[in-house]
Amino acid sequence: MPYKNPKDRKKQVNKPVGSKPFKARMERQRARRAVDATGRDANKNGKADRREGKDVSHNKALSRGGSNKQGVRIESRSANRSRNYQKKKK
Repeated sequence: MPYKNPKDRKKQVNKPVGSKPFKARMERQRARRAVDATGRDANKNGKADRREGKDVSHNKALSRGGSNKQGVRIESRSANRSRNYQKKKK
């Protein structure tokens, strides 16, 4: 495989403040921080022990109008990211 210079990769650009994706990103951050603040952190790396290697998933997806008020749960990365919320609603 040919060499690829990592500097040639485009930088991630977050969506503008006030946009719907921005608000969803902030909601996800608040959910993660709330779990980390309440959970035990034995190895002192800033993540709660029960969240190590896992995702904080919203009970009602943010793309479907959910928020942290509907609740969150800890689940594996593969389970959380395997859902396709882009499918048409019936």
